[in-house]
Amino acid sequence: MNIHEYQAKQLLAKFGVNVPVGDISYKTHEAETVAKWLDEDVMVIKAQIHAGGRGKAGGVKVVKSVKDAVEEADKMFGMTLVTPQTGPEGKEVRRVYIEAGCDIADELYFCILVDRETGGNTVIASTEGGMDIEEVAEKTPEKIFKVRLNPGIDLQPHHARKITYNLGLKGKTGRIAQKNIMAIYRTFCEFDAAMLEINPLVVTGSGDIIVVDCKMAFDENALYRQREVEEMRDDDEIDPLELEAARHDLNYVKLDGNIGLMVNGAGLSMATMDIVKHYGGAAANFMDVAGAATPDRVAAAFKLIYSDPGVKGILLNIFGGMMRCNDIAEGLVAAAKEVGLSKPLVVRLEGTNVEMGREILKNSGLPIQPVESMDEAAKKIVEAVKESA
Repeated sequence: MNIHEYQAKQLLAKFGVNVPVGDISYKTHEAETVAKWLDEDVMVIKAQIHAGGRGKAGGVKVVKSVKDAVEEADKMFGMTLVTPQTGPEGKEVRRVYIEAGCDIADELYFCILVDRETGGNTVIASTEGGMDIEEVAEKTPEKIFKVRLNPGIDLQPHHARKITYNLGLKGKTGRIAQKNIMAIYRTFCEFDAAMLEINPLVVTGSGDIIVVDCKMAFDENALYRQREVEEMRDDDEIDPLELEAARHDLNYVKLDGNIGLMVNGAGLSMATMDIVKHYGGAAANFMDVAGAATPDRVAAAFKLIYSDPGVKGILLNIFGGMMRCNDIAEGLVAAAKEVGLSKPLVVRLEGTNVEMGREILKNSGLPIQPVESMDEAAKKIVEAVKESA
């Protein structure tokens, strides 16, 4: 789960990390109240969306008066920001954050993430902070430093000293940086974050260290014990289909293809995506209805996929273990009748009561194609979608 910049700063501030003073606004009159409250010589107006690259897209403005702050905030409300991370459709701005500006002497990059290679956490830092960190990683990777921590090992003071040394920070500034790095790491761990990126981490003219921009993502499997983080979820930033899937405890991710997949089990889901690709098709989604696929869950998943206008055909590939294939078939038939099936639907069932399930599908009176093998299912749905194009 992702959260907004201002929310990430709220979490960091709880552990004593230096962040600029500021507040969020949802309407122009609220932005005016915040700007008057700050009343700084320099203020920064920031559009709040779950994507990076806002500055280049016009979503970050520096102003020097309350009047200018209100005008820029008013322009941002309702605008569509298009960045490399939003895709061409962009994202609508519904929240604007106004914060005090700071005297920037240097911009650094700092990030903590869960490392899939080690199973522990890795700290990444660079002297080349700012908007073009991706270019730094591509062209001058030697300017990026990493500290890999083994599972169960916390960041220690000597790690923080090493990081600040690599960043060229010494004396009082180095000590302030170490204190903030330790606090940032504690925030990461305490809230079960999967990624915490600060870009830039600023060194001010007076030698202070301030988090000017921050992005955080969290392990959704840990949200049951992170109520504060869970309450920060912004449904407006989530794909409507993914949001609806979450309401039914479905694991769903929207993709760019045109063949909707409904499968139980993550491994089987990925294998199904691969075999569809092998025969020249492209998945419109990753969908795992979970191991115990109930009729209601199957029906909800089918209607969700069917409602996607980009889906031109659907492949259901389910192994009925604890849930019997005849119950799965009944749930599917009921959902197909409800939506008025007009898209190709290929179904491969295997497991308990599979013959009964296939009979239900054959006798449904609907244009459902039941097949026996995954290979045949993939071939048929790819062919059917091509023929209907």
